[in-house]
Order: sequence, then structure tokens, then C-alpha cells
Amino acid sequence: MRPSSVLTLPGWQNSTEGHWQTEWEQAYGYRRVEQHDWLHPKRGDWCARLQDVVADQEGPLLLAAHSLGCILVAWWAAHSPDAHKVRGALLVAPGDVEQPGVSELIPGWTPIARQRLPFPSIVVSSSDDPYCSPARARELAQGWGARWVDAGAHGHLNAASGLGVWPHGHDLLRSLMPPAGSAAPDHSSRT
Repeated sequence: MRPSSVLTLPGWQNSTEGHWQTEWEQAYGYRRVEQHDWLHPKRGDWCARLQDVVADQEGPLLLAAHSLGCILVAWWAAHSPDAHKVRGALLVAPGDVEQPGVSELIPGWTPIARQRLPFPSIVVSSSDDPYCSPARARELAQGWGARWVDAGAHGHLNAASGLGVWPHGHDLLRSLMPPAGSAAPDHSSRT
């Protein structure tokens, strides 16, 4: 896949220097889906922006989401006519917006869409993430039909976690890439 076929989806407040998403963009040329307001995210606005970017893309896509970006992917996939363009999604440290206190901090993001995603996906979570417990991450992965991976104790898997270019995460993303020259899989009948 071309580097431009991998879209990164940061969470609330964007991904800063040292964040694995930023590192991947610099190292591999992946493209960030920029949002108009990183500090006061509105689900409808963020979904519309993701829809615009995906609709403008040709060929298959991979999504690499972090935190609120994971919640965005699930909601967008449930409503988009273009979800078929996505070959897979790496969903890292989903932010539990239904957790007490978070829904007040980031209003308008509940309920979390829990339908099976129409493309292969992997949820990666940390055993000590303050924004989503391992049990909750496994529950979300199950609802989304995703494989769940325990990353160990690394906090919110963000810049503060010190992952840098995060080779293990990149290997997981690459595992979602179709072999060169393969036909697009038909996920329309997935239940």
C-alpha cells in the first residue's frame, strides 16, 4: 500500500511530537486526518471530516487511530457509505467516553458504537491506561469484532508512554495490509 493510503486519526487534543502517530507520519509518510477543533471535539464534525477525507481517497485504506480516534472510527463505520474502502483499522488505547467524568469532559460522544466493524481490526490496550481499563478495552474489541492485544503497562499509549516509532504497533498495522496485488476483500456480508 502507498503511504498516503494509511490515515492516522489522533484523539482529543491531537497527537504531539513523540507520539507514535507523529513518528509514523514522519518515518513512513502516513497522512493525518486533521480536525478543525482538537480541544472541543464534536462527534458530527469529526465524522464529517473523516468522511470527506475517505471519500476523496482512491484505493484501499488503512486507519491507525488513537484514543477518541478509535471511538470516531466505530461511529463513522456504522454510518458511512464509504467504509468499504477501508481494508483494516488499528485501534490503539480506545478512550472510554462512557466512563464517569469523561462524558462531561468530552460531551456528545456517547453512546459508543458497538457494532461489528465492516473491516478487520485490532484493538491494542495497556494494562494501566487511565482512560480505559483492560476489561473495557476487551469488551469494545469484542463488540467491534476486533482482535485484542495487551500492550502491557504503558499508560495511554501516547507520547508520554515513550513508544517512539513503536515497532510492535507498526507490525500490527502491517498485519492488516493486504498482500501486494490482492483483490479487495468483500466485507459486505460480515456479521
